[in-house]
Amino acid sequence: MDTGATPARTGDIVADRLRAAQDLYDRGEPLDALIAAVHSTGLTRSERRRLHAEALNGLLALRLETAARRDATRLRQAIDLLRDYLSEVEPSVKRRLPVARRLACYLIENRDPAELAQGDELANLVAATAEPSKRVRKGLAWYADLPVVAPEPLFRLRRSDLVPVTEVDDVSWHGGRLRVTGHAYLVGLSVRSRRLNRATVVLRGPRWVPPVYARTRRVYRPETTHGAGEPGCNYDWAGFVAEVRPWSLRWRAAIRAAVHGAQRLLRHRPAVPDTTTWRADIVIWSRGARATGALRGPVVGRTERPAGLRVRPGWWVRPAWTSDRAFQVVLQPTRAELTGVAHVADQIELTGFLPGTTATKGRARLGGHRIHADFTPVEGGTRFSVALAVPALMKERDARRLWIEPKGDPAAPVMMENTAETHLAIDRREVTVLRDRRDRAVVSAHRVWPVITSATWSDDGTLTLAGTYPDTDPGQREIVLRQRAGLTYRVPLGRSGSDFSVRLAPGAMPRFGGTVALASGAWSLSVAGGKGTTAPLRVDHRLLDTLDEGVHIVGDREYRLVATRFDVPVLVAAEHLPDDEKGAGGLWALRRVHYPAERRRELRDATVYVSFDGRSYSDSARAIYEERLRRGDDREHIWVVKDGAFVPPDSAALGLGPGVTPTVVREGGREHYTALARSSHIITNTMLPQWFRAREDQTCVQTWHGTPLKRVGGDQRHMSREPRPAAWYRQAAEVANWDLLVTQSPWGSEVLRRAFGYGGEIIESGYPRNDVLAHDRSDLAAAVRRSLGVPVGKRVVLYAPTWRDHDRRNSSVRLDLAEARRVLGRDHVLLVRGHMAQAPPTVPGLVVPGPASLVRPGPMSREYPFAIDVTTYPDMADLLLIADVLITDYSSVMFDFAVTRRPMVFFGYDLERYRNTRGLYLDLRTQAPGPLLSEGSDVIEAVRLIDALSGDYADRYDAFVRTYAPRDDGKATARLVDHVFSTHP
Repeated sequence: MDTGATPARTGDIVADRLRAAQDLYDRGEPLDALIAAVHSTGLTRSERRRLHAEALNGLLALRLETAARRDATRLRQAIDLLRDYLSEVEPSVKRRLPVARRLACYLIENRDPAELAQGDELANLVAATAEPSKRVRKGLAWYADLPVVAPEPLFRLRRSDLVPVTEVDDVSWHGGRLRVTGHAYLVGLSVRSRRLNRATVVLRGPRWVPPVYARTRRVYRPETTHGAGEPGCNYDWAGFVAEVRPWSLRWRAAIRAAVHGAQRLLRHRPAVPDTTTWRADIVIWSRGARATGALRGPVVGRTERPAGLRVRPGWWVRPAWTSDRAFQVVLQPTRAELTGVAHVADQIELTGFLPGTTATKGRARLGGHRIHADFTPVEGGTRFSVALAVPALMKERDARRLWIEPKGDPAAPVMMENTAETHLAIDRREVTVLRDRRDRAVVSAHRVWPVITSATWSDDGTLTLAGTYPDTDPGQREIVLRQRAGLTYRVPLGRSGSDFSVRLAPGAMPRFGGTVALASGAWSLSVAGGKGTTAPLRVDHRLLDTLDEGVHIVGDREYRLVATRFDVPVLVAAEHLPDDEKGAGGLWALRRVHYPAERRRELRDATVYVSFDGRSYSDSARAIYEERLRRGDDREHIWVVKDGAFVPPDSAALGLGPGVTPTVVREGGREHYTALARSSHIITNTMLPQWFRAREDQTCVQTWHGTPLKRVGGDQRHMSREPRPAAWYRQAAEVANWDLLVTQSPWGSEVLRRAFGYGGEIIESGYPRNDVLAHDRSDLAAAVRRSLGVPVGKRVVLYAPTWRDHDRRNSSVRLDLAEARRVLGRDHVLLVRGHMAQAPPTVPGLVVPGPASLVRPGPMSREYPFAIDVTTYPDMADLLLIADVLITDYSSVMFDFAVTRRPMVFFGYDLERYRNTRGLYLDLRTQAPGPLLSEGSDVIEAVRLIDALSGDYADRYDAFVRTYAPRDDGKATARLVDHVFSTHP
């Protein structure tokens, strides 16, 4: 169905210029290029005002905020450019901007540019507007409370500031009326009761059609306060229930139909039943403020697919959602109905009926393609048939709606009110004719998709999915759960003929030989394996009405299986929080009330362990904990765990005998605040929460997470500018909590002391996490290999790059995996360890370990996978233990791996850029204990020849160890434990 047409311009010159500017912004082009893209040449006054408003409230404001967070030079350049631009903008456009943008424009136009760039007024404004601003009432008007000196009228909240926050959690029919339930409020204006608090849902039809004022009442919904983002605000009475009678829509639509029918009769054309659409707004009166906004934001799941109501034969009232998630109600006639689907030779024949219409000519339309249709007048209407060529359908990639266009009449969508959906298998592909959420016929051709026909939850939180998957390839399949951030899980899929089933335990997903709970967020479901590509999973439309989309609580976590975008299954995971810990209000109470009260209580003889903010059981905290358990230290041990990431082992699980079981506290929970307030010792390897302040009688041990090669703390360029950025003050407050800093070497002590401005005690014990690398731990190494699926005898190459401040969303792997497999041969395994601050690596050929990947051939080998993604493996020390060769760039892992004396290769493909942007402490060209290369092919070749190359760097390697890892002799943990906990009997 290729028409050969090229995409046309929208015809909206303002939208075209904004789109061009957005492209430049996404590419990181400078501010002057953005301003040039949104020029007002050739525009009418209304177009010019619209362009200026969109630009000043969008891309230009964002670029100004970025400059305000950086150095004074960049800010001055931005001020000069925007000052010239603002001179062409009408004052009325500036007045209508949101208050923060309005004030920024005022400062740029009225302050001295040099003083404004050197001062902190713009930076303070940007920081303040990042949080919901405080509202102050003066008389009958509301004003923003922002840290800027400007005329008072500029602070007044206008229509652009008073935008209702809405969410709809139910749309259903009750007693023949449409009931819409949700919440709506104005940010910063508490609604603690019904008093001075009104809301009305208004349905606005086309042009002159009278609006429908739905009967709306406020209801008590404390969960709105829990989910809000403003501390100190109460939205308990922000809930609403609105009801609409279909008759209110029908009589208005009847008047419109009569007018349109008369107009058609004057043109000598018969009247045609017409669709009328009402968009839903909500009008809020709250404490003297009035605001109107679109009613939008359906809760994911059933609310996204509300049912329609048949009000009389051939007429339906259908609630619906637009592409931007705005609510609308449609009164729609059934002008064309599908009655049959047949597969004849190489064609799909669709037949249908046009009730009340006599037509002999016309066309059909599939998406944007017009095709031939046959029309046959019969009693009560017209039958039509459409033939679709299967080869042409197979070339299409998108599902397309079917329309009928009788000659002289408007196009009518073909509906599927009573017609069964159709799946026609053609080889390993299928043609489907399905209904969408508004019962319109949709035709598509694609690979055979698995369809869920049953979804059940057991009492232990296990989800069992069953369905059909008539793929003729009998190969093994896996269910793939993927999070937007890139994290994936694979679970084997059971197949029996065309049926499949799978059991998922969201609270215990397989990962590296163990189990872990699904991280919070939405997880998409698909099926992978066989000769084809990944096939998306769908929910059978007959199951949608009865699908269990409720919350299932397993331990301290909750899970939901929902169908979003009509029939796309998504597994949603979240922490199960008490009501008093939810939202900004709960957070405020924990920090301002609970934590100070706990700090005043007596200390407990307990130790809190924090590794990477609670994300893993790893690093030096793990080594210290296990050493103390080996010594029989039975004092209280508390592990902070973020989002159910791990379960710390007790003494029995470590093979040390029963007796010591650690306490687990949820990061951010009430027990977390209590533990940090009352524990005598705190062991951490990263910054602690901003709200934490160490007590005089507490001991806070900072082990840090590696000797730095890239500049850290105050040595970073942005940390030295004036005025000091907010990060500088946060770091100063954090460092003041430390009582002891653990370093790997005298060189590391000097760097970290200067970078963090630390003046306290330092112990150069070596890093406890590296003790495992200095001993013969063949038993542990074998266990790690088994958990990763690495066979005995394979040579392990670990690729562990650091993160890029300037390119954190890049998920590519710079090494060519296919080339590496060809050059290194089948006796090598490549482990790829992405940095936790970088987008997880996603590249063809990279396998995520799991039950299936350990037994099936990898996509790039005949036996076991060659390239394995170990980004989420808990402890880097285990990976270093089994690695025979390390490939890295500017990561601190080089200082740790040096303990093993095994060879390293340095892949510095962007060395100059990284040195100029982030900065490095060492000159790798002269000090790297291995070859420094800039091409991926050279790195692979160096790994192949590493045994021969290692001798060339022996002297440099020895000097590297003496300077940067002199104390990593396997006894670092013992030295540190003796130093910190020696008072224990």
